[in-house]
Amino acid sequence: MQSGVIEGSKSPPLRIEADYLVETIGDPRSAVETMAGEQSSGTFVPVPGETPELKARSAARVERLEVFDERVATASLPTTAKASGEIHRALATLSWPIENFGPSLPNLLATIAGNLFELRAFTGLRLLDIRLPQAFADAYPGPRFGIEGTRRLAGVKDRPVIGTIIKPSVGFGPEETAALVERLCAGGIDFIKDDELQADGPHCPFDARVKAVMAVINAHADRTGRKVMYAFNLTGDLDQMRRRHDLLLAEGATCLMASLNSVGPVGMIELGRFSTLPIHAHRNGWGALTRHPLLGWSYVAWQKIWRLAGADHMHVNGLSNKFFEDDDSVIASARACLTPMFPDKPCLAMPVFSSGQGVKQAPGTYAALGSTDLIVTAGGGIVAHPGGPGAGVLALRQAWDAAVAGIPLDQHARDHQELAQALGAAA
Repeated sequence: MQSGVIEGSKSPPLRIEADYLVETIGDPRSAVETMAGEQSSGTFVPVPGETPELKARSAARVERLEVFDERVATASLPTTAKASGEIHRALATLSWPIENFGPSLPNLLATIAGNLFELRAFTGLRLLDIRLPQAFADAYPGPRFGIEGTRRLAGVKDRPVIGTIIKPSVGFGPEETAALVERLCAGGIDFIKDDELQADGPHCPFDARVKAVMAVINAHADRTGRKVMYAFNLTGDLDQMRRRHDLLLAEGATCLMASLNSVGPVGMIELGRFSTLPIHAHRNGWGALTRHPLLGWSYVAWQKIWRLAGADHMHVNGLSNKFFEDDDSVIASARACLTPMFPDKPCLAMPVFSSGQGVKQAPGTYAALGSTDLIVTAGGGIVAHPGGPGAGVLALRQAWDAAVAGIPLDQHARDHQELAQALGAAA
C-alpha cells in the first residue's frame, strides 16, 4: 500500500533521486549514510583509490532526512545487527549522479532497490518514489498508445473502457473461448483480456486461441464497424513474445498482455521497443513486493519503471477488492499512472481497475479518481449477470453513466433494468 510519498519536483532532476521510508535501531543518519555508501562508491573500510575526488564525483548523497518524533516499540523486520537503542523511523531522500550507470532501467533497479533491502542496519526499508533525469525519457519509448491510443482503438470516448476477463481462466479451449467472446461482442463489450493464468497450454494453445478469437472479433467488426479490443497473454521468453506479437498483427488484433514480474524489466523493455500494439501490463506477483508496509516498493515508484519501458495499461486493483489493499491505496496507484513523468513526455498509462469489480464500485471510483480515463474489468460482474453477458455490459455502463452524472445507483436503476438486476444480484 502507499505511504509517505514525497512530492517530486515539476522539472526533471539533474541527478537520480529516490525517497525511502526507513526504520533503524539507533542513529537514523548514520544508517542512511551507510545506505548511500553501499549503493555508490563507499565500502565498509577505506580502500586504496577511494579518494575524496572519486567520492565527490560518484558518491550517493543524502539529500533529505526527516526523523519521525514517534518511537517504535518493536522492530518491523528481523536483523542480525547487534545494535541497541531506540527504534526510529524516517523519510530519506538519496540521489546519485546519472554518470554512475547511465540511463539504464536494469541498472537503475540495482542502485535504488538492490542490496538496500538486505542491509542489517535497517529493520524496515521501503522505496516510496523516484525522480529521473530527462535522459531516461530520451532512452526509453514509454507508452506508445497510452490513453488516447487505447480510446481510439477501442472506439470509446468520454467514459471508461468497459472490459471483462475470460472465465474460467483455464479449462476453456480455443473454440469455447471464441464462443464466449462472440456473446460478449454481441453484448457491446469494449475490451476483453486473457487471464494471466491462460498462456500457451496444450488445452488452449496461443496460436489456436488467437485465430479462433480473432475470427469472431473480425467478423463482428465487419458487421458493426467496431472492433473489440482483446489483450492476448503472450507472456513468454523474448523469441516467443516476438513471434506471438507478429501473429497478433497478422490476425488483426489490437492489444497484447504481458505479466510484468514474469518477463522482468528486460523483457518489458524489449517488448516495448518492438511492439506495435498497446501493451496491457498485468502486475500479478505485486503483493510480494509491497504487502509489508516497511518493506519493498510503493506502487507510485514501481509503476514508473514499467511506464518508461512501454506499458500502456497498468493494473491498480479496485475498490472493495478481494485482496488486502485498501481503497485509498488503489486510488493513489491510479492517480500515479495518470501523473506525467516528464514535462515533454508524460508517459501516461491507462489505470486498470479489477478484482471483484461491478456496478457498486462505479460511484466511489469516479468520485475518488475524478476521471473516466480508466479500464474497468469485471469478470463475474459481467459474465454472471442474471440477464447474460450483454446485460452485464449494459449494467456496468449504466452504473458509470449514473456515477458521472451524480445520480444515485438505486435511482438510476428505476428505469434501467440491467442495472437493477445487477444491484439485486450484488446485494
